[in-house]
Amino acid sequence: GEVMRFCQSFMTELCKHIGPDCDVPAGDIGTGAREVGYMFGQYKRIRNEWSGVLTGKGLTFGGSLARTEATGYGLCYFTNEMLKANGKSLKDQTVVISGSGNVAIYATEKATEFGAKVVALSDSSGYIHDPDGIELDLVKQIKEVERGRIKEYAARTSHKNVTYTEGCSGIWTIKCDIALPCATQNELFLEDAKQLVANGCVAVCEGANMPTTLEATKYLQENGVLFVGGKAANAGGVATSALEMSQNSERLHWTFEEVDGKLKGIMETIYANISDAAKRYNATVGGQADYVAGANIAGFEKVVNAMLAQGDC
Repeated sequence: GEVMRFCQSFMTELCKHIGPDCDVPAGDIGTGAREVGYMFGQYKRIRNEWSGVLTGKGLTFGGSLARTEATGYGLCYFTNEMLKANGKSLKDQTVVISGSGNVAIYATEKATEFGAKVVALSDSSGYIHDPDGIELDLVKQIKEVERGRIKEYAARTSHKNVTYTEGCSGIWTIKCDIALPCATQNELFLEDAKQLVANGCVAVCEGANMPTTLEATKYLQENGVLFVGGKAANAGGVATSALEMSQNSERLHWTFEEVDGKLKGIMETIYANISDAAKRYNATVGGQADYVAGANIAGFEKVVNAMLAQGDC
């Protein structure tokens, strides 16, 4: 009841500043379908209208299929596209993923579909290492249904070689080919980057917002690791929010396959755009394309061109 009352009070003020053609908020850490539902209901009561004013809504009142999976799926679509362009793929790769929320869970699911083996997940208390590959159905039961802690995985899995370690920083010492930080801001530091490089990691793509410090980013890039920041790699969530808004405007409800197909295309296009920008400006680092610069340039060009066209500069 307290969460509901807080959400309703918050929306009583927020509703004055948002709208389907103005600002459309979405969930994030600590704000899932339950909280979005409470806020949407309050907005509807106050404004006496139904509109796509929030995304991440429940499926019974305007939500989109694949929205829950979108950020994690999109991260893997992007990562695989980048790897393909560099003569690699997710198939047969060992992957370490931090976190165990929506992004981490569905990045694990999609990476596994691509043929990778995910061997680690974490939460704010610690991390699990399962060298046989994460048993995802159990993680979903613990985290999505029971809202439990990741350490319960070690006691309940049928896999025999699982270890649980208190504290999160050690997750990057696990040997892997690909690292996907999906937990929170500032979780991958310089010493972690050095450990990843020493263990032969070839790619790091951010599923969380700014999980890698600037020092760690620079070290990874200078040592030939393919690195892409969250502004490109984790755009699948906000992209699917836009797809949810489109469905709301059209009063349509697309199938999971339709939404997922559009998401895949969007993430592949994002990779093409940042790769093209890096090439056009000869942005390289550590003998590789500088995808950080490419993302910054591509994003800047899109905004400034729109501003110039509208007479805002």
